Amino acid sequence: MIAKTFTTAAAVIALTATPVLAQESSIDRLPASVDAQGEQLEGQNGIFIALLAAAAIIAGIIIAASDDEEPLPTSP
Repeated sequence: MIAKTFTTAAAVIALTATPVLAQESSIDRLPASVDAQGEQLEGQNGIFIALLAAAAIIAGIIIAASDDEEPLPTSP
């Protein structure tokens, strides 16, 4: 009975203290510096991924629409 009460009290304290400890208003956060080299490569990866996705979709359509010479088995 004492262990159950102790466990319950510890859980209540932990659940109550967690938001208070997580809130830290005394720290002033500054934005990170931006590297000029990183801005030059901003849009290039998106175009490559879009072209790769389009090629995969087209390849999937071609494979699905291709006529196989072997007929598919049917149930009697």
